[in-house]
Amino acid sequence: MHYSFLILLFALFVAPRVLQRFRIPTAITSFAMGAICALQLGYLPNDFQGDVTIKFLATLGIVSLFLFAGLDVEFRELRHNSTILLQHLAIQVVSLALLAAALVWWLDLSIRPSTLIALALLTPSTGFILDALDGFNLPEKARFWIKSKAIATELVALAVLFVALQSSSAQGLGLSSLILVGMIGFLPFLFRLFAKLILPYAPKSEFAFLMMVAVACGVITYELGVYYLVGAFVVGMAAQRLRLHLPAMASEKMLSSVEAFSSLFVPFYFFNAGLNLRQADFSLAALGVGLSFAVCGISFRLIPIWLHRRVVFGEGLRESMLVGMPMLPTLVFTLVIAGILREKFQIGSTLFGGLVVYAILNSLIPGLVFRTRVPEEEDALLVEESPHNPT
Repeated sequence: MHYSFLILLFALFVAPRVLQRFRIPTAITSFAMGAICALQLGYLPNDFQGDVTIKFLATLGIVSLFLFAGLDVEFRELRHNSTILLQHLAIQVVSLALLAAALVWWLDLSIRPSTLIALALLTPSTGFILDALDGFNLPEKARFWIKSKAIATELVALAVLFVALQSSSAQGLGLSSLILVGMIGFLPFLFRLFAKLILPYAPKSEFAFLMMVAVACGVITYELGVYYLVGAFVVGMAAQRLRLHLPAMASEKMLSSVEAFSSLFVPFYFFNAGLNLRQADFSLAALGVGLSFAVCGISFRLIPIWLHRRVVFGEGLRESMLVGMPMLPTLVFTLVIAGILREKFQIGSTLFGGLVVYAILNSLIPGLVFRTRVPEEEDALLVEESPHNPT
């Protein structure tokens, strides 16, 4: 078993980086390795299914990813561009409602699972997108709108996810809402208490404390039935709101630390997600559903963005796609919701596999479309070695 973990560590931290040069996101490579283990298609050992260590590391990965996304919320920027972002969100909500209604008719499902599937198809995975954004050679204006729109959309999507999962009964929705609101109200007090009573006597402990709080709140929201990501995202936003009063909690250094921590543990989340796949999830029917989702989901996302930006900014198709295309990946959100649908609503392998196929396809598109940015140190090296560079 020890040798299996050594092989896994080497595979997760080396193979995805090697394949990244072919514009394959590291998350998809990690996910594929989990699928290979689950389906016993390769030489990776199948010792990890149900392993508590893998599940724990995967939890740290998803918590840190959404904590990073919450910390990256710039409320001042959102308020400054509130008119355009509210227009964007209104369009997204209408698209979500229309798609959910269409799924009720097409898949013959009730409104709750149809709404969850619509969320899985339309919600950008902000943490994944922000992590990949630095690798694309995009203008600063496009990067700003990608970040702002992805964060705003995810905020609304998390609220819809919470309501959709808790709306089976009014009592359950009310109690869960009360617990969530209480948690949100308690976090600023907890952070101030830590800054006053602990931080002066335990310097450099803010990162560990923030991660501990994020994991604890993630567990609370998981027990509420809305998975770890809601609690972690809320903790990140709460820390960001206190940035002026408690700068150590949401400084650039803290953001970089959480991002580095996330990059270390997120591969385990995707690997663990791949371990949950079954042979039936890869049927021709699942592939057909996934391609249908790709046509519908991508259209429902790119066309409204193009029309909105054409009306508001007078942009052409190319300029609008600089914003729309990088926002396509839904990998994390789709995988999370697919797991919830299988666990709580017992969806079949065809539908589950279709969601997985869709998530992989839309997450590959930006890397295939946009030119990869050369890192600064490599760029400097190329200049020095250029035969046209005088010495």
